[in-house]
Amino acid sequence: MKKLLKRIKALIRKIFQQFSSTLEPSPPPSYHSPETWIPPIPPVPSFAPQWENGLVLVCSQCTVEQFAGSSHRINRSITATEELQNWLKSRLKFDGLWGKYRVISTSCLGICPQSRVVVVLRNHLVGQQCLLVDPQSDREILYSYIKQMNQ
Repeated sequence: MKKLLKRIKALIRKIFQQFSSTLEPSPPPSYHSPETWIPPIPPVPSFAPQWENGLVLVCSQCTVEQFAGSSHRINRSITATEELQNWLKSRLKFDGLWGKYRVISTSCLGICPQSRVVVVLRNHLVGQQCLLVDPQSDREILYSYIKQMNQ
């Protein structure tokens, strides 16, 4: 019985050796050394976005986290962040700028300001600005920053 087990183990080892040698990756092209060879990156489709003037990223967690930590229960169907987003969208539409700009809700951006909302303005010419805004009192100021990206 011991001899049979030894033979089976030897056979299994032989099979694994043969199997592993057939799975080895093929060598890189000969004109590259193995240390510097980098596999080609496949192309990914791209497009020119409608919102050429910029993106407005609004953190969706800022006001939610603040209300969740309070001791009293707040019955709100819409958060201050969502209200700010809706206001920005309607204002951009009213001024005929919707489409040139895009207002997008994001998850937590990791800043978590007290009684404020994180808004990131992104434009290919200006770069990026991170603002801490009061969703009620700083609306017009935020909108003026957004309109400045248009110039």
